[in-house]
Amino acid sequence: MKSLYVSQQGCYISLKNESLLVKQGETILNEVQLPLLEQVLIFGKSQVTTQAIISCLGRNITIVYLSTMGYCYGRLIALAQGYRYLSRYQQQISPEARLLVAKKIVWAKLKNSRVLLRRQGQKVDSEILTATLKSLEYLIEKCQKAVNISQLMGYEGAGAASYFNAFGECLQSPDFLFLGRSRRPPGNPVNAMLSFGYQILWNHLLALIEVQGLDPYFACLHQDNERHPSLASDLIEEFRAPIIDSLVLWLIKSKIMNSLADFEYHNGGCFLNTSGRKKFLTAFVRRMEERVDTGDEEKQPRWDLLMCQVKNFKRFVYEPSLGYQPYLIR
Repeated sequence: MKSLYVSQQGCYISLKNESLLVKQGETILNEVQLPLLEQVLIFGKSQVTTQAIISCLGRNITIVYLSTMGYCYGRLIALAQGYRYLSRYQQQISPEARLLVAKKIVWAKLKNSRVLLRRQGQKVDSEILTATLKSLEYLIEKCQKAVNISQLMGYEGAGAASYFNAFGECLQSPDFLFLGRSRRPPGNPVNAMLSFGYQILWNHLLALIEVQGLDPYFACLHQDNERHPSLASDLIEEFRAPIIDSLVLWLIKSKIMNSLADFEYHNGGCFLNTSGRKKFLTAFVRRMEERVDTGDEEKQPRWDLLMCQVKNFKRFVYEPSLGYQPYLIR
């Protein structure tokens, strides 16, 4: 299954037999068969015909509307994708079991962050990197002893701050300076790519959560919020470093992204422009289609790592005593 990204502005998406046709003016940009689609992600101002929407909903293809910077406005999903049945099981999970899962998620996030920095440290001689590796090792041990979510979130926040303090040391590019994480709005090109990538990954996880029939508003680490699908925010934590952070490092080191030509500044922040979004999405899809070891007999696309974790959480919902096994970089 694949996702259709519509990142150019002023596009018109219509139905043509069993395919979606993406046009900009009289130019055909893309044509994708409906049986191959999982979701459609529309960035900014583009139009979708009613016939195309109805056909997508009839095939359980989610349509996601995002800003040009990747902020999700909302999603169109079919009525058949209800999650109330599993929601009852999720609500019955004890606070103790939820805390155990939350600890596993933070533990995996910090471990994956440390592995990424350790690998980069083999190429970079930096005292900051060395100190951060020690700090993360300490926090990895501490998070397993957290007695409540608040304390655990404190360890997670400290780990993230320490990690991003060292992340800039790995870039080694005078055109992409990074002194720390800034989110709303992103303050520079590196933060713009991180924010955009996290939002894309979050949307994919949310789609998989809905496909598996889970209630996306019931989570373990992040606080339940009727306006925020917090389960996607839980499950993305394990994948931030191995998928998005590593991709940003590669894009910069490979000189694919141009700090001047691929970004724009407005509303007090820095964001990917049309060419930047196209480059990022092309690299993201290519990376997710790479075949990796997922535990099956044959290597599978990296997409399957996301589905495996959603299914792992689903198994935990049905049988909390089995616990939850997070994703770790191999």
